[in-house]
Amino acid sequence: MDYVLNSGADAGTRRAWHGEPGREMTKILIVEDEPAMVAGLRDNFEFEGYQVISAGDGVAGLERALKETPDLVILDVMMPRMSGLDVCKQLKAKKPGMPIIMLTARGQEVDKVVGLELGADDYVTKPFSIRELLARVKAVLRRSRAAAKPQDRYAFGEVEVDVGGCRVSRNGKALEFSNKEFELLKYFLHHPGETLSRDRLLEDVWGYDHYPTTRTVDAHIVRLRQKLEPKPEEPQFILTVHGTGYKFVGC
Repeated sequence: MDYVLNSGADAGTRRAWHGEPGREMTKILIVEDEPAMVAGLRDNFEFEGYQVISAGDGVAGLERALKETPDLVILDVMMPRMSGLDVCKQLKAKKPGMPIIMLTARGQEVDKVVGLELGADDYVTKPFSIRELLARVKAVLRRSRAAAKPQDRYAFGEVEVDVGGCRVSRNGKALEFSNKEFELLKYFLHHPGETLSRDRLLEDVWGYDHYPTTRTVDAHIVRLRQKLEPKPEEPQFILTVHGTGYKFVGC
């Protein structure tokens, strides 16, 4: 059995959050099927001021990650029901910005390479020092927050977008946008160059759990093109990826 070293807190000890007033605690999801490992990690991370949630198999871990959007996922490779590698692949396809640190007891180089190729942000081999894992968690979170900090203003073609002010103009003339049209445009601006499926857009922009129709997305894309594209019938910025969805290439 692998052991996690405690950083100084007795079992059951909890440290109160002493972060910035009004700021939520950083939430970490631990996807691990060994209860003792989960308990050890939970004690140490909660002692450091993190909020901890957990799942005991790959399927439950994927579902919880998508539902609760943690700030970081610690994911074991060897998991029942669905392997950690499969969880990583599916999670990165749906939530590419969600940081993942993978754990393995095998220590095989091929697992590390595959995990990183699937989008994992870091990799730790069991047994490990809790201090090392904590340091890696902090480093990955710093990188993730720096990368995720969106711009407030964008410009492409003749279009200028002030995200903070919820304003869009073209050739200096203000354009009228519905709330969902603006949210969809903002989502494209925050995910430049990514191929975004209709289902992903419905889930992330509209928040649908069950998708009644993807025509909702298509109709909004038509309206965005009419307002933003020089020639809506020959789009330059919001491109159709046939059989998949759409891609924004303006910025």
